[in-house]
Amino acid sequence: MDTNSILNDVTSLIAGKGTRNDKLQAICELLDERVDVFNWTGFYLVAPDEERMLELGPYVGEATDHTRIPFGTGICGQAAETLDTFVVQDVSKANNYLACSVDVKSEIVVPIMKGDTFLGELDIDSHTLNAITPELKHLCEEICRRLSVIF
Repeated sequence: MDTNSILNDVTSLIAGKGTRNDKLQAICELLDERVDVFNWTGFYLVAPDEERMLELGPYVGEATDHTRIPFGTGICGQAAETLDTFVVQDVSKANNYLACSVDVKSEIVVPIMKGDTFLGELDIDSHTLNAITPELKHLCEEICRRLSVIF
C-alpha cells in the first residue's frame, strides 16, 4: 500500500468535479479498494437539523442501523464530543462500542475540522484485530485535514 499515492488521489478527488457527497463517496470507494484491512468506510456528518447529532453520509460496506448517533454515544459520538482521533484495536474490549457487525474487530474514527468547527468524521471498521497501524492512522488523519476545504 502506497499512502502517498492514496493521498495524491484523494487530493485529486477533492479538487475534481461533483458535489461534496460525490467526493466523499469516491474517497470511501478509493480507501475500500486500496486498503485491504478496511471493510467498512464511511462518513458521519453533523446533522443539519439537530445540534450534537451525527448523521450517516456516504459509505462503502454493509448497511448499518446506526444512521444517527448522538454526540458522546459510541466511538463515533465520543470522537465528535472530544474532537480526538480514536483507534480501537479490539472493539470487544471497548465498553462504548456500537456494534455494526459481528465481524468488526477494530475501528478508527477521525474528526473533520475546519478551524475550531467540527464538521463530521471518517469512520472505518476492520474485520482484522489490531488493523490500524500508525501509517493508516496518519493516512486517515491527513485525509480529514485535506477534506475541510469541501465543507
